[in-house]
This record gives sequence, C-alpha cells and structure tokens, in this order.
Amino acid sequence: MDTVAVLRKTARERAQRTSAARHERREKAWEIAHTAAALLKARYRATRVVAFGSLTEADRFHPWSDVDLAVWGLAPGDYFEAVARVLDVGGEIKVDLIRAERCKPHLRAAIEAGSRHRTLTGMSHYSILCLGEIVHA
Repeated sequence: MDTVAVLRKTARERAQRTSAARHERREKAWEIAHTAAALLKARYRATRVVAFGSLTEADRFHPWSDVDLAVWGLAPGDYFEAVARVLDVGGEIKVDLIRAERCKPHLRAAIEAGSRHRTLTGMSHYSILCLGEIVHA
C-alpha cells in the first residue's frame, strides 16, 4: 500500500471514531436533558422544560457542546438551587438553565417557535424538544 493510501485509510478511520464519539456524547446529553427535566418538574414544579441550541441539531453538536435548557414555572427563589441540581445531573457535560419568562424576547420566541413545530417521538429524533410535554409514538 502506498503512502497516500495509508494516509487516506488512517484519516477515514479517525473520522469514523470521531463521529462515533460525538454521537455517543450527544446521546448522553439527551439522557441528561431528560433527567434534568424530570427533576425540574418533580422537585421544583416546573411547568415546561425545553432543550435548545446545538443539542437539538446533529450537525451543530460538537465535543464541547453543552445542554441548554429553558424552564417555565420555576419560582425565582428556587433558581440557584435548581441550577446546582441540574449541574450535578450533567456530570462531565455542562448544563445551562435559563428561566424562559426572564430571557430576552428574541430567544424566547426562537425557543417557542421551535417547540411548536417539532415534537419528540423517540430518543433518536433530534429537534427542539419539549421535555415537559413528551409525546411517545
């Protein structure tokens, strides 16, 4: 095998490993999102939790991506404790939590628009996800 062929084969194998690792991390991030949503609803009586950002789009998700969650119905006095709890859930994957009622209007509108047009029907579907309103097929 010539040098160019070896380099191509090595590059192809590396790309496959990288893609597999990214997919695995994204699956773990979705598990974290679901767990955090359940915690927020059960412990803090959140009425709705929505994932947004790079987690919701496979082509934008990278090895340093975090989990972005918007939450509705979280009492202002519970926010910092809730942030600490979802960070514990995240482990090695950072979780960012925003109170939807307090975020900038353009961000809330984007989250709302995405959540109206897409519904999760299974863990393998990636889109804006209304974690508090999951519909299983």
